[in-house]
Parts: sequence; structure tokens; C-alpha cells
Amino acid sequence: MSTILFSKFLETLSQDFIPVIDSKFSKEDYIAIDLSVHNKDLESIDVSSSKAFETYINDFLKKNNAKVAYGGYHEIRGIYRRSMHFNQQNPVTERNIHLGLDIWCDVGTEVLVPLRGTVHSFKNNKNFGDYGPTIILQHDINDVTFYTLYGHLSLKSIKNIKVGQCFEQGDVIAALGDASVNGDYAPHLHFQVIKDMQGNIGDYPGVSNKKELDLYLQNCPDPNLLLKI
Repeated sequence: MSTILFSKFLETLSQDFIPVIDSKFSKEDYIAIDLSVHNKDLESIDVSSSKAFETYINDFLKKNNAKVAYGGYHEIRGIYRRSMHFNQQNPVTERNIHLGLDIWCDVGTEVLVPLRGTVHSFKNNKNFGDYGPTIILQHDINDVTFYTLYGHLSLKSIKNIKVGQCFEQGDVIAALGDASVNGDYAPHLHFQVIKDMQGNIGDYPGVSNKKELDLYLQNCPDPNLLLKI
């Protein structure tokens, strides 16, 4: 299936907003946030500090009378420069373009399954700045197979889960972890749609460099085509 057809297929799977975190939050509780290199507000905070970043997110939510911040797909970010896992000191190979949708809210917030699926794999990705505990679901719908990734979870989220385990739409699959386990970030969910896992197990790149961007964008369409936040 071509990239265009897959994106159109993904868009048809929902008619309205699908929650991927605690259903107590309505669509009206969400607000888009810009965490790109173009956001001058980020120049005045220490983005290398998860606590400072969490304060920034919380202040942003209060200022805008919102409860959940979201965004980041195809966003060029400077916050990854703190980690050698991403930063290769080269404008072509530095990984700084985000491939998923981030949803920023409180630690411990429940993560929900947006579509029926089975556990493809899971892993604790422990690199500084990485996903931390991660779950990947496989979805088989109308003869189309694709995957969704849930990153920055709590350790408990992957303690008793099993490959092949089935989850129905709306089921609680995990909870958000804190900075001590989630790669040292403010609490949030990294949600990503993946057409082809390309042999990856429990992990898939969530940030690209310029050189490989076209390939990754073709394989990872905008998650909001499905979620419709």
C-alpha cells in the first residue's frame, strides 16, 4: 500500500476524536504546543532539565486553561541536543525531527488503546533521552497490518505484559512514567503510527535526521489522522 493510500486508510478508521490517554479528558481539554526550534520561549529555560521542562509544560497549560498539551509531528526540535543518543554534531545526521505525536500530562496518567490490537513487542529503551519503557501494538484491520508505538511509560507498564496479548479499543494498556525511567523527560506519551516495523523489536526510531526524513515520513504518517485531536 502506497504512503498516500495508507494515510487515507488511517484517516478512515475514526470519524471523531479517539482518546489515547485517560478518557476523562475531552477534546476541549487539549491544546497544541510548539516545542520546535522556532519557539523562542524555550531559549529562556534549561531544556536539559526534565524538571524545568515539566514546569514549562505545566505553566503553559495553566496559562491556556488546558489540561493536556499535544503536538510535535514533523517538528524540528533543539531539545535533543542534550543527549548523544541523538546529537551527532552534524546538520545532516543529527536526529532532531520528531516522527510521533507527543501528549503531555501528569505522571501516572492512563494510556488507552485507540484501536483493537495485539502486543507485537515491548522493551525498556534505557538510553538517556530515549523512550524508556515502550510497548508496540500490531493492528490487523481490513487486510491491512500496521503498528502503534507507546513510549515513555512506567516500568510497571511492561512488567506483566505478554507478546500476543490482545487489547480492545479503550482498554488501559499502560501509564506514563516519570523522568527517572522515561528517558529523563517531563511526563508524556510518545504515540507513533508505523506502517512497517522493518525488523525492529520493542523500539522504532521516533526522531529522524534530514538525510533519512523522507523514508521515515513515508513509513510513519501523522498520528493525528487517526486520533483527530
